[in-house]
Amino acid sequence: MAENDTANTWFSAEVATFGDRLAGAREAAGLSQHDLAKRLGVRLTTVQAWEDDASEPRSNRLQMLAGMLNVSIRWLLTGEGDGLDAPSAPGTHDAATIEALSDLARMRAQMLALAQDLGQMETRLHHLMRREEVDAE
Repeated sequence: MAENDTANTWFSAEVATFGDRLAGAREAAGLSQHDLAKRLGVRLTTVQAWEDDASEPRSNRLQMLAGMLNVSIRWLLTGEGDGLDAPSAPGTHDAATIEALSDLARMRAQMLALAQDLGQMETRLHHLMRREEVDAE
């Protein structure tokens, strides 16, 4: 079986649930449930419910999740499309490689969080500028 086929089987709808794929993508991004909840602006219990398949996020949160975790919405929902590779066999990578991948995932998550914060700050600034224009009239 080809490596891509293995990845598709590992996270397929027949094998994994939405919650499984979300948890796997979150862990691959180096985020805790608490970190993800904070970045999404939801409660920790909400993320836990998603990962436990007790509920699913609304479309706007689903889109944010996919962007933050660097996977497609389609993959989160069905296991098809751009997502995670199947886990490699234990011991196939040395500790330095695993540490470098972990650092990269952590930095990517931090970068995405900063980009989201920047967008929120820009929106806030636009609102303040509009308010100043109205007050000046």
